[in-house]
Amino acid sequence: MASNSNKQLFQAEPVLLANSVTVLKKRYLRKKESGQVETPKDLFIRVAKNIAEAELKFDSNADVDFVADIFYTQMASLKFLPNSPTLMNAGNALQQLSACFVLPVEDSLEGIFEAVKYTALIHKSGGGTGFSFSRLRPKDDSVKTTKGVSSGPVSFMSVFDAATETIKQGGMRRGANMGILRVDHPDIMEFIYAKQDKTKLTNFNLSVGITEEFMKSVKNGTDYDLLTPRDRKKTGSKNAREVFNEMVRLAWEGGDPGIIFLDRINNANPTPAEGEMESTNPCGEQPLLPYESCNLGSLNLVQFIKNGKIDWEDLKNTIRIAVRFLDNVIEMNNYPIKQIDEMTKKNRKIGLGIMGWADMLVMLNIPYNSDKAISLAEEVMKFIRDEGRKMSVELAEQRGSFPGFDKSIYPGLGFKAMRNATITTIAPTGTISIIAGASSGIEPYFALAYYRNVMDNNKLPEVNPYFLEKAHEGKFYSESLMNKLAEAGNAHNLTEVPEDIRKIFVTSHEIEPVWHVKMQAAFQKYTDNAVSKTVNFQNSATIEDVEKAYMLAYDLGCKGITIYRDGSRSGQVLNIGSVKEEKQEEAVTVPAKPKERPAILIGKTIEKTTGCGKMYVTINQDVDGKIFEVFTSIGKAGGCAQSQAEAIGRLISLNLRSGVEPEFIIKQLKGISCHTPHGFGSQRIFSCADAVGKALEEAIHNPLNVQVVRNDSITVDSLLADIDKKADKKIMSNGACPECGAPVEYIEGCLTCHSCGYSKCS
Repeated sequence: MASNSNKQLFQAEPVLLANSVTVLKKRYLRKKESGQVETPKDLFIRVAKNIAEAELKFDSNADVDFVADIFYTQMASLKFLPNSPTLMNAGNALQQLSACFVLPVEDSLEGIFEAVKYTALIHKSGGGTGFSFSRLRPKDDSVKTTKGVSSGPVSFMSVFDAATETIKQGGMRRGANMGILRVDHPDIMEFIYAKQDKTKLTNFNLSVGITEEFMKSVKNGTDYDLLTPRDRKKTGSKNAREVFNEMVRLAWEGGDPGIIFLDRINNANPTPAEGEMESTNPCGEQPLLPYESCNLGSLNLVQFIKNGKIDWEDLKNTIRIAVRFLDNVIEMNNYPIKQIDEMTKKNRKIGLGIMGWADMLVMLNIPYNSDKAISLAEEVMKFIRDEGRKMSVELAEQRGSFPGFDKSIYPGLGFKAMRNATITTIAPTGTISIIAGASSGIEPYFALAYYRNVMDNNKLPEVNPYFLEKAHEGKFYSESLMNKLAEAGNAHNLTEVPEDIRKIFVTSHEIEPVWHVKMQAAFQKYTDNAVSKTVNFQNSATIEDVEKAYMLAYDLGCKGITIYRDGSRSGQVLNIGSVKEEKQEEAVTVPAKPKERPAILIGKTIEKTTGCGKMYVTINQDVDGKIFEVFTSIGKAGGCAQSQAEAIGRLISLNLRSGVEPEFIIKQLKGISCHTPHGFGSQRIFSCADAVGKALEEAIHNPLNVQVVRNDSITVDSLLADIDKKADKKIMSNGACPECGAPVEYIEGCLTCHSCGYSKCS
């Protein structure tokens, strides 16, 4: 890079949305030595300067400030952002810059717990981890050293899960894991069922490692071999179609397990001499060898639309800078363990991806679910891959090829040198897309609008800025329409919106799953690693619909697939294999009219910590000492979370005043599960409803010994009259963000809030 020493450095001012600033303040900005908190500009300067220091390792005369200014300008203009650990840690004491890692799990007690130790170190430093448990001997297999038997891979996964639960990543991020088992492992069925109980393995995404032999057997309806991990000898067989059907059914029920096509991933392995790929990172987009790390960054496509067209030259320039930046990250990284340092520098894999794809499409007036969008996806990704490779070749000429480079792996491309074994990866982008003010990854819009709670319990519609712009341009804007949009989340049935606009602003659940898969395949065609994409299904989708998506993903060349059926994780999953008939509940006689409420009652408030925050359950009793009413409140949660908690309390109160015994209510509430359980053992709270049930149970066992004076009374009807005013009418299927009340979207095993950046994985 030619320098210009006369140039004023770091002049560009970041232009950030309010949500972007909120996320930066909450998760990224650090205290300086003076005690002041960084500004967003300070953060970008800190990162740029730190990553530019790598230039000195290759050229002692490098103009580091000049390079830092170039890096800063790309970030400040929001054209390119590195993954979150780089933004958080570059230039700080931690200096751990990678988002994810893959660790081997060897078939010995020592090897297993060494992997647990390394997992703890990685999570502490802010990274996520992927594992293959396929090397572990199956359940009940003999263990010569102890003359006992093995408990199997699934049992050991719970150890990793518990370790993850106890470690807060760098005070900023919570750990996430990917667990993979080969489909030919003897314990494959136990693995497939491992998360049917949603209280288990809550820090894991699960994927079955699929082989070509298995898929051929599925299509032919034949059996396939189960193989021992030690010597790959046949130990049994199963019908491939039956196993495949169970994978599909479980994914339909709750999203897990996903699948990855192991043979396909290894056929594209650029360093086969270094070993076989067994696992991916937690979101599935980065297949890695044992001890490799992923160093990711994303281009914000929104910034490359000029006058209604793609500015290819500007995009090319940013690609070149981004590849250099990510190669520098590998040098500046402080890896958690020595083996990761060695393997990462041996292969130097980087993953340049995109965000703002849905935004780009609406800016170009192209519907997401169209052949034109699929063609553009291929064109854009091919351009990024090709230009990225050219830059990697240039860097190799200056700095040397990665040590494992083999030109025979790139037939027909004529590469004599290559700096990085891989160049492109499409990640979900998560919070960095909020910072960039862009849609996440290659996902379509989840909702076009939602209600944001403001002062005095008022609600204001938060509307997609591009839709708002089109509404004003097309002169169909009205406050009434924006409120309707916030109620519905999409414009599908809003006749006030022109039909061509409705087609362009299509949301994830309006898009047929086949288009989700086609879009993933289009990007995969020109992506070195893999593609993060959730195939969304409406709640009414059938198991057969999911099966078709799985087969289409295989046929179109995807490296894996993750699906999510709307609402499938919102409650308990019926265990079809072990349904037991229960005795019919004893009939309860309910009075025609509930008892009137005294003006004064005495009670107590019990605090329970849930996955949505602290819940306060107030339980009041009548003059006879019987529980009479319940009120619930959830800390800082707003929107649907608080309204649902309030509604639970009111409905319980109505039942209690109507003569229903508390024990019946407790039985219905306890054990209900949601996506954010909290705690361990007997103290574990599975959901807000479970918390209320347990608080009621405590109140029955420890009643207050006081007398209550009956006074003026009010009717139950008047008490419940305002529920419609206070509750959100639209309850998002994935629930409300516990921090800001906005809707959360399920992406690649993580619930993500695009308003404030809250994220909960698995």
